[in-house]
Amino acid sequence: MENERWSVGHCIELLPYEIRNASWSVPEEGYVLSEPVTAATEPAPERSRLRRGLGIAFSVAAIVLIVAALLLPNTLTRLLRTGAFFRLPVEGFVAIGLLLLIPGARWKKIVAGVLGAGLGLLVVEKILDIGFYKTLARPFDPVLDWVLVDDAESFLKDSVGSAGAIGALIGVIALILLIVSLLTWAAIRVVKLGDQHRKAAAGTAITGTAIWVVLLMLGVQAFTGIPVAARSSYTYAWDRAHSVKKGLNDEKTFAREVKIDAFATTPPDQLLTSLRGKDVMVTFVESYGRSAVEDPALNPGTVKVLDEGSASLAKAGYVAKSGWLTSPTAGGGSWLAHSTLLSGLWINNQQRYRNLTSSDRLTLTSLFKKADWDTMSVMPGATRAWPEGNFYGYNRVYDSRNTGYAGPKFGWGPQPDQYTLDWFQKNVHAPAHSPMFVEMPLVSSHTPWAPLPTFIDWKDVGDGAVYTQLKQNAKSAKSVWSDPEKVKHEYARSVQYTLTTIISYLEKFGDDNTVMVFLGDHQPAPIVVGDGASHDVPITILAKDKKVLDKVADWNWSDGIKPAPNAPVWPMNQFRDRFLTAFGPTGDVSRALSPPR
Repeated sequence: MENERWSVGHCIELLPYEIRNASWSVPEEGYVLSEPVTAATEPAPERSRLRRGLGIAFSVAAIVLIVAALLLPNTLTRLLRTGAFFRLPVEGFVAIGLLLLIPGARWKKIVAGVLGAGLGLLVVEKILDIGFYKTLARPFDPVLDWVLVDDAESFLKDSVGSAGAIGALIGVIALILLIVSLLTWAAIRVVKLGDQHRKAAAGTAITGTAIWVVLLMLGVQAFTGIPVAARSSYTYAWDRAHSVKKGLNDEKTFAREVKIDAFATTPPDQLLTSLRGKDVMVTFVESYGRSAVEDPALNPGTVKVLDEGSASLAKAGYVAKSGWLTSPTAGGGSWLAHSTLLSGLWINNQQRYRNLTSSDRLTLTSLFKKADWDTMSVMPGATRAWPEGNFYGYNRVYDSRNTGYAGPKFGWGPQPDQYTLDWFQKNVHAPAHSPMFVEMPLVSSHTPWAPLPTFIDWKDVGDGAVYTQLKQNAKSAKSVWSDPEKVKHEYARSVQYTLTTIISYLEKFGDDNTVMVFLGDHQPAPIVVGDGASHDVPITILAKDKKVLDKVADWNWSDGIKPAPNAPVWPMNQFRDRFLTAFGPTGDVSRALSPPR
């Protein structure tokens, strides 16, 4: 039967009755049913060419994606350099060779997918690094920086509302999924292409690796400073792995550090004996970094304010000394600098900050409180409750919610620094009071440095309503941030405004019992100071009582409120113990030095 020639009639006999008895115009001649006719089902030549073209395009796109991901730098400076992507990534050649050795198409696909997804995650981290370098002058920490998500969410809610924050979060998640998915697809596509052309793929892997080795040994550069032989993704992944290990161990390290305190058992009557009866103010100037004093693009106006301020303060009876501290942060994270200075520990990430504020570590504030000073914080940048105040040892906290400001915001700061100091003078310092310790982070020099308030006569400050008109005449953030040079200029002006305010406050309202330490918390973002700027910030201590400054003579700081270029530089975490020692009964600095960071 299998050799029988079938006619259409035979086929009809096998059909159901209803179909057999229908009217059919089918010839009875026998037709041989052999191979199906394919001419009508074959794709048209144009369709075949289109399909082949799309296949080639997808393969090329997959290769380009993989190469671009392997070569992607993790800083904007390197990304924008000519030749950043004109390199040979050895990781690609090695991966092709290894995948060809894996038996079975299924396992090849699985391994390729895992490698592609891993490369996608590396790309996400590189993008995060780019953002962190431009804002905080450091790379993203894959272990310790996730806790910043809460702060980012709060910032977004304050800036664009809850709906905007949710939208931004969804956009970020979608972008991450897109990057990982695209690179997973690209890796699978490339390994499939290699399987179809095994000989060519093997030749590419071997030849490419050999050429890469020769180029590496010869140090060939197609562009200055950019070697053609690239291994950036391998070294980056290795560094990230070590960073993860270091981050996981950091909590244990910090738990040991927080227990080491030279002043933990010091009796109250032996604390700060040389400052008895004084009002001590520790005033942070937001983003006041070394570059503001020494960078020619930033310092002309700042140096003038400092030089003239040194002269006018000396005329008013003040003695001042200045030096440098190295901040644990840059571009942002002011609270890390504040906690480092006050605790005497190196607080350079959010995990350390949270562990610190949940510990029983004595801070400069709590030690002043222990020695019977009235301790307080004046925080014009705070717009909500601040539970960490209890850890620091403040008797009370004044912030933007309870200082009576009736004017508009200026940039990030809820109120101008001059208003803050004016309110403090009228409501806290001028009335009769016991000796006080005050920590005051001033914020008018906080990014975006526009619009800026104007320094005015103290008698005109009032409830701040005067600033409504002043803001209308100020430059907008949009107009400033359209030009990097304008950003630098306005940053410098913001620092000059706050320094002018502090100097004027001391001249007008300081008395024989006033002791002020004012300092920067960190350098501004790299858009102002460039990549690679130091983390140093200026610090000044001044008083009208010369005996106070005699206690720090061995610090070898510069005279006046402008530190000399060769003035001593200390890690910021050493200040607490040096300060406590200098103003304690012994003055022996050897017992005051904190463990090295």
